Amino acid sequence: MSETLPTIDLRRSFGSADDRKALLAELRMAARDPGFFYLVGHGVPETLTKDVLALSRRFFSLPDSDKLAIEMARSPHFRGYTRAGAEITRGRPDWREQVDVGREGEALAFDPAAPAWRRLVGPNQWPAALPQLRPVLLDYLAVVTRLGVDVLRLLSASLGQPEEALAPIYTPEPNQLLKIIRYPGRDAADGGQGVGAHKDSGFLTVLLQDETAGLQVETERGWIQAPPVAGTFVVNVGEVLELASNGYLRANVHRVVAPPAQTDRLSVAFFLGARLDATVPVLDIPPSLAADARGVTQDPLNPLFRDVGRNFLKSRLRSHPDVARRHHADLLDPAESAAPASAY
Repeated sequence: MSETLPTIDLRRSFGSADDRKALLAELRMAARDPGFFYLVGHGVPETLTKDVLALSRRFFSLPDSDKLAIEMARSPHFRGYTRAGAEITRGRPDWREQVDVGREGEALAFDPAAPAWRRLVGPNQWPAALPQLRPVLLDYLAVVTRLGVDVLRLLSASLGQPEEALAPIYTPEPNQLLKIIRYPGRDAADGGQGVGAHKDSGFLTVLLQDETAGLQVETERGWIQAPPVAGTFVVNVGEVLELASNGYLRANVHRVVAPPAQTDRLSVAFFLGARLDATVPVLDIPPSLAADARGVTQDPLNPLFRDVGRNFLKSRLRSHPDVARRHHADLLDPAESAAPASAY
């Protein structure tokens, strides 16, 4: 695993015309293969990223009773705390605990005739034992949303499109999901799955890591490490961009290996998605690029839908079967009980 991820410096987008042209070419190549890259020059204050990691550490250090007070199983909107082993990827439990946060909002009135994805809209759960978490995470959510949109606009330009080519499916408000995550240390004999091999279902993911390695990316040449690099985010392509580019960009498979026993790993993952009511278009990319489009991944066990809400709900139901059974049993298909799940 000697290969490393490429690095993209966002500051070059503000340079000369030649600098910007070179940046777009490098970004397009990185987003195509390996589909992951380190992002520098992003402008996110270090004080904010440190606060987010510090408060994440404080939350995960709370007594179980305080964490379980906001357990995700209480939320039909898939918001809140998940214990280690309660999320499923590729049919196996992930060894991580986490809190899922989205855009704050009121739950929509239930309508059996309405699209099922409407059930995902609703409020977050916040820990009474750590009130400082809410304002900092919502601030961070706003900052990384703007950053994600900036990267998405550059990716559109790199494909020969107007920067706003995909704006019709993410304005006025994109779908947002933020996870603060702790991977407890684990003996090798207990298995190494922090998160199993999977793809992400949005436009792109912006990942903040602490100082402990664990993220691995699958390429045509095998698995490569994506260790933490100070001052960077790791950005990767999601399924919406694969659909929109007819596979010129592809949502690549990745996983997290659990850290050794007596240690742990923190990360903060932000997933930028299209609006849940949107349908993903196929971009009319230039013939020189279209000739290298690989088509959309065909996996009968994990089909991709252009209906964004349907695709996102599929991932949520599979990844959190306890929430699905408790709140959405009417949506479950017994034939899919053992199907691979996304860890979006």
